[in-house]
Amino acid sequence: MAFCNSCGATLTPGTKFCSKCGASSGAAAGAPAATPTAPPPMAAGAPPAKGGSSALKIILIVVAVIVGIGILGVASVGFFAYRVAKSAHVHQEGDHVKVETPFGNVESSKDPEQAAKDLGIDIYPGAEVQRNGATSATFMGVHTATAMFESTDSLDKVCAFYKSKFPNAMSTTADQNVCTIVSNDHKNMVTVKIESNGDGSKFQITNVTKPGSN
Repeated sequence: MAFCNSCGATLTPGTKFCSKCGASSGAAAGAPAATPTAPPPMAAGAPPAKGGSSALKIILIVVAVIVGIGILGVASVGFFAYRVAKSAHVHQEGDHVKVETPFGNVESSKDPEQAAKDLGIDIYPGAEVQRNGATSATFMGVHTATAMFESTDSLDKVCAFYKSKFPNAMSTTADQNVCTIVSNDHKNMVTVKIESNGDGSKFQITNVTKPGSN
């Protein structure tokens, strides 16, 4: 049995309007609201979206290439070092050492007297060469000699002596504790560093002779 939604009067089946209040029978209005249909679930084993997978593959390929290049680089450096070490020959006589390599020979000496001679520079009168810090080396035409000296004379006197030897020095700095002179020409680059040492002084001279200047 149907009833009017407005006044509650009994309605004859099939009646569209209430005979008492004239309202629509509301048959459609009383119907329950349709429940939205949920989308069907994804079937088991369906493949994921391809965009993320492709990006991951590209990243992995790039990383693999970088790692491969790094491994090849390390292997090449190691092989190169091995070949150089294998072909190098070392000869030593006292403080004099000579190393023969495919790229040239290296000669070095820690003999202070020899290093002082190799400087090719006037030594401050009365200064004594020190064994510590003396080296003389030659590689691919570049000769480097370094020697340490001590003097009973003050820093000012030693500094003035070497300033007179290198009047055209490219750089000269001096204070009460340190004096540095740097001279550079087409043949040699000379550095003289003088420091106070009690009442006297100590100084280091380095001379780099350029290739083809002998």
